[in-house]
Amino acid sequence: MMQSAHWLLPAVCLLMSSPAPSPAAEPYPPARRDATVEMLHGVAVGDPYRWMEELDSAETQDWVKAQQTYTDAFLKKLPQREEIRTRLKAAMDYDKHGLPQLIAGRLFYSRRTGLQNQPVRYWREDKEGAEEHLLLDANTLSEDGTVSISGSAISDDGRLLAYGLSTSGSDWNVWHVMEVDTGKTLPDKIEWVKFSGASWAPDSSGFYYSRYAEPAPGQALKDTNLNQKVYFHQLGQSQSQDTLIYERPDHPKWGFSAGVTDDERFLILSVWEGSSSKNALFYRDLQAGPASPVIELLKDFDAQYDFVGNEGSVFYLLTDRDASRRKLIAVDVTTPDPTQWRTILPEGKSTLQSVSYLNGQFIAQAMVDAHDDVRVHDRDGKELRQISIPDLGSAGGFGGRQDDSQTFYAVTGYTNPGAIYRYDLPTGTSTLFWEPAFPVDLDAYTTELVFYPSKDGTRIPLFITRRKDAPRDGSVPTLLYGYGGFNISLTPGFSAGITVWLELGGAYAVACLRGGGEYGEDWHKAGQRLKKQTVFDDFIAAGEYLIQEKYTSQEKLVISGGSNGGLLVAACVNQRPDLFAAACPDVGVMDMLRFQTFTIGWAWQEEYGFPDQEADFKNLMGYSPYHNVKAGTHYPPMLIETADHDDRVFPAHSFKYGAAMQHAQAGDAPILMRIETKAGHGGGTPTAKIIESLADEYAFYLHSVGHAAKAK
Repeated sequence: MMQSAHWLLPAVCLLMSSPAPSPAAEPYPPARRDATVEMLHGVAVGDPYRWMEELDSAETQDWVKAQQTYTDAFLKKLPQREEIRTRLKAAMDYDKHGLPQLIAGRLFYSRRTGLQNQPVRYWREDKEGAEEHLLLDANTLSEDGTVSISGSAISDDGRLLAYGLSTSGSDWNVWHVMEVDTGKTLPDKIEWVKFSGASWAPDSSGFYYSRYAEPAPGQALKDTNLNQKVYFHQLGQSQSQDTLIYERPDHPKWGFSAGVTDDERFLILSVWEGSSSKNALFYRDLQAGPASPVIELLKDFDAQYDFVGNEGSVFYLLTDRDASRRKLIAVDVTTPDPTQWRTILPEGKSTLQSVSYLNGQFIAQAMVDAHDDVRVHDRDGKELRQISIPDLGSAGGFGGRQDDSQTFYAVTGYTNPGAIYRYDLPTGTSTLFWEPAFPVDLDAYTTELVFYPSKDGTRIPLFITRRKDAPRDGSVPTLLYGYGGFNISLTPGFSAGITVWLELGGAYAVACLRGGGEYGEDWHKAGQRLKKQTVFDDFIAAGEYLIQEKYTSQEKLVISGGSNGGLLVAACVNQRPDLFAAACPDVGVMDMLRFQTFTIGWAWQEEYGFPDQEADFKNLMGYSPYHNVKAGTHYPPMLIETADHDDRVFPAHSFKYGAAMQHAQAGDAPILMRIETKAGHGGGTPTAKIIESLADEYAFYLHSVGHAAKAK
């Protein structure tokens, strides 16, 4: 949900302009409030805007258009909007490079030049002076850049590319196949794929993938996603002829990720149910023939089991079973009893994020207070060396086949635009492969990691990035970002958009809240389900800390978050409207009593709770943003964002919450709805739309805190 940019002009500062945000000039577009009431666990629950769940109805469409017109009119009056947009365009206008994949002696990678809306895929032979070949340019697939490559898989011989396309940010993908050498697109077309990649058969005859049934007409953005099935697609055949590999109609909520092991012996099925990090792990022995059974190796959903690699019948698994911060184990599938498991990398003080197995060595990537530590171990777990990562930095990559002797990784940080390195496993040496030509002197900025106490005294990490000479007198506008859920960790990463915010004189703070994965599964559980209020307490405490320590002040504190982070921001505004100068909840989950009824929302019940269970219902009702809007409250300025093609978090969440907030607002601060068209939950968003949304957000923030940017 967040990415990168730079700015070539001199640094700027913020000077007081107006003492307070101006009220909306015109009344909000009217939204009908009906008498819909549901009795839930003996409680009468009103839902006056349920009609907005019918996205295609004339009434909903008219309201959406009126809101768009209203918000555009407001934002166009902000004097700094065009200037910020210009700065962002300059900031994004540099080359970006994706991590290469080394397959059959060929390098495959993506590159985005300047302001291209989508990355372009290339390949070349892995040798000095090799010619670069264009593979696939998604920018040519639509005029406005709203068709994106959502996933890809290269066959083991480096000759075929399977790739998924997403339109307007939808989670629905259509997969195609291309010949690498000729660039010819083959007639194969695979539809109704969601939450799945592709894994080639060893002989490149086809690939495994997972899909859902075709939705009813007009329901693709709304219908619940159940009964995912695993298929094998044989090249040259129609999708209707694909072979069904595995299904579980007795468990309609199960989803499957299928992949072939590098030794070509096993098909691995990782089985998930909902958003829980706990999964099952099944396999099929491909050498035993096409009729060989699927073996339920780990079927109890008692922990997380990530397949790392194998040596024959020995599977290497990363797991949090009896290890909140995870460990690496070896399981021989011929003697799978847990008493026979062997621990290779035991649980430590740091959180083991990922492990890759290459050249007979394990590359273990761990988190220490939400930043990275990477070490290499031999097959028995003995540490061989540490890979140097910049202070308060993040690393990513280290992928490849088990027999590879080289891999690639990238490093980045809040003030580090990143670089890509080639790593040689036999010698343990890193060689610079690529770094961006980033002309801004980032030495003017610094990131510090501090810790603050939450409401219950728990120590929470907080990254603060700002100018080195920024005063600690409460005068600096500060953008506080958070997520806090689904075991997702917020580690340092570079964003050119945030660089522009820093140049405008602002500061950027990221709170590593409970509910995330920064300190393992226990940290996740501490902000999950009945303990969700803990996450809001952590975020509120972050704002209070920034004010108390004079990094900023209440009049200058802005909060932002997307998806689960949108829920976070909205809930915190509802609970502490006095604490924030402005807020931007983006594509948020706002109706906590009906989230499970749309698309993949049912899968989040393990994280949030089950509304049909009374204890969960009471807890959800206590913080649900839509249900906790109080009429007559003076709310801070809000820019509520969603997208018309978001088929992950149904747009009606934001529609209903925004209408309720506009109805309830007693103060002068504007409550605006920004509804992006031809866009989804965030993935594949074209550069042009990113620039537009950031320009609107930053202009709104600066206006709300009463500041104007002027060059020094």
